Amino acid sequence: MPDARAAIDPAFAIGQVDERLLGSFVEHMGRAIYGGIYEPGHPTADADGWRRDVLDLVRELGVTVVRYPGGNFVSGYRWEDGVGPREARPTRLDLAWHSIEPNAVGIDEFMAWTRLAGVEAMLTVNLGTRGIDAARNLVEYCNAPVGSRYADWRAANGHPEPHAIGLWCLGNEMDGPWQIGRKSALEYGTLAAEAGKAMRLVDPSIELVACGSSGSKMPTFGAWEETVLDLAWEVADHISLHCYYDPAEYATVGDFLACSGDLERMIQTVAATADAVTARKGSRKRIGLSVDEWNVWHMTEHRAREGLSRSFRRAPAIAEDEHDLADALVVGCLLITLLRHVDRVRIACLAQLVNVIPAIRTLDGGPAWRQTSFHPFADVARFGRGTVLRLELDGPTYEATGEGQVQGIEAVAVHDTEAGSLTVFAVNRLERTLDLELKLSDLDDLTATEQWVLGDPDIHASNTALQPQRVAPRAATAARVDAGCLSVELSPRSWNVVRLSRGEQPAAGA
Repeated sequence: MPDARAAIDPAFAIGQVDERLLGSFVEHMGRAIYGGIYEPGHPTADADGWRRDVLDLVRELGVTVVRYPGGNFVSGYRWEDGVGPREARPTRLDLAWHSIEPNAVGIDEFMAWTRLAGVEAMLTVNLGTRGIDAARNLVEYCNAPVGSRYADWRAANGHPEPHAIGLWCLGNEMDGPWQIGRKSALEYGTLAAEAGKAMRLVDPSIELVACGSSGSKMPTFGAWEETVLDLAWEVADHISLHCYYDPAEYATVGDFLACSGDLERMIQTVAATADAVTARKGSRKRIGLSVDEWNVWHMTEHRAREGLSRSFRRAPAIAEDEHDLADALVVGCLLITLLRHVDRVRIACLAQLVNVIPAIRTLDGGPAWRQTSFHPFADVARFGRGTVLRLELDGPTYEATGEGQVQGIEAVAVHDTEAGSLTVFAVNRLERTLDLELKLSDLDDLTATEQWVLGDPDIHASNTALQPQRVAPRAATAARVDAGCLSVELSPRSWNVVRLSRGEQPAAGA
């Protein structure tokens, strides 16, 4: 008898995956930019200083949109400092991360990098120390055709064609006491409405993301979203959610592996709040959710180890997490949660991309490598396109502190009708092998063709510069389709990808 069962039926669809769900984030923080994506003189650097080894990994990771330039950094940023001849750009003190910002990379350079990486840009404007004027001027610089002051400045800087940036964030975490220019919900909502209005007068086609609360534990959570959406209703297409999970805050690995329950509740709460505002306004508008910062973050470890230097430094090593298998499984559970809510979550950004809370690590002058958390994201980016199907599991549970009874298996299915394929993503949270059986309805022509497993006997195993492949996916052949049922064996505490397509099922043991 299987340990867990569920049914998969194309008639029970949640929604289509918006490719922007597979985004990431690059901030002027630590070594994300300098030493991450940009390192002139590196053996792999191109003529413009972009690390080609990192670009190769970014393409392999499969990110579709990258948020820039922050993050906390943006709330003290003057975008004008990062355009024009490099030799004329000022060096600034970045107060957010206690760093020296040389402004060697700015908007134009970032847009050049996005074209090399094959990603869409998502730009954040400074609503901390700046406001309406700087925001609308930046939209003009980026998106307007030549013939006006800021568009002509862009052309003079070597970019006659508009950058055509479609996604814009109205500030960052403006309820956070750590944020430069922190505001109340009333102050922020009013400013966001006016800034968004001015930005849209420059380019009516842009999509705008209003700041939600900085996290589910903030005292502002819920009430902030209601006030902000009430005030910025006319300009907001989406509202943001940010969530980070620190393993040091959980008593056991099992508790940590259940933290995706928090994201589930956040999505439900913010969606319900947005819908309540919709109803009160008598509107039919449907606000999207933008989970534009999410990841595991070893905050406690870094606070104890790093602290803030008394002196400002250029590109200090900040939040350079070494992700282990447990972190990768949490990232997998969070990805599954996002997929289960594709009817509402339109945008999501894994924070961040390189060196800072990263999927990719580098050494200055040295190699770049994949963290354990790289693999679940790359799998979903590659195979998680299509329609997400509802999957209700009946299986073993366990008690997790603060969450109650949690499913031992977290799973979701994505149906690509165009390719004629079905992909099941599953995390086994338990310390024992589990047999999963999925009854396939109206999918009789599919057979199991591939299975990949990310696991290790040591839940704290990680990848390093010396052992970059210590934790990597391995092929398995335990998945079989028989009499309309998919049977798959899930290794203890593992991330699993099972691919079904039209064709012959591989022989057992092949």
